[in-house]
Amino acid sequence: MDPSPQNSATAGNGGLPSTGAAAAPSPAPNPTAAGAVGSAADPAEEAKQNLTQVINSVDKTLGLLHQLYLTVSSFSVASQLPLLQRLNALVAELDAMQKMADKCNIQVPLEVVNLIDDGKNPDEFTRDVINSCIAKNQITKGKTDAFKSLRKHLLEELDQAFPDEVETYREIRASSAAESKRLAQSQNALPNGDVKVKQEH
Repeated sequence: MDPSPQNSATAGNGGLPSTGAAAAPSPAPNPTAAGAVGSAADPAEEAKQNLTQVINSVDKTLGLLHQLYLTVSSFSVASQLPLLQRLNALVAELDAMQKMADKCNIQVPLEVVNLIDDGKNPDEFTRDVINSCIAKNQITKGKTDAFKSLRKHLLEELDQAFPDEVETYREIRASSAAESKRLAQSQNALPNGDVKVKQEH
């Protein structure tokens, strides 16, 4: 009783039951790759869909690589056909991933690629960047607080020496601040009187 290649591929190699990628050598790209992207009117939504499709393709490729590893680790004559089918499915998925990746405009820092090549977690790059930003933010905050303290001290000293001029300066500064606020609100107002709200992505 010689088992069929399909049964040996799923049982003897520890792979998942082959319903799509291993059973059919024809490429099976994401069905939303052509239809959903073309119908998206918003460029931001289209870019988000493209990125989601690439992520799904990467996940599918990792699954195919795992199945290939299981097939090769317990290779036998009966598993030659499933091996070829999974290789074809992997090549087809990589080709589909490349076509979808051409639609994504994502810049990956070189440091992240170097960390991955060294076998390290790319989250270390994010952690280092955040720590650097926190340190620079603390330095900037210290300088800002120092300038505020200096300004307050100068105004107190000037108020004692030139009270009339300081009062005029404060009035001019208050009117200038009110004018700047009014101008900023008018620039953010729509023709119908509504205020434009900045969208967060």
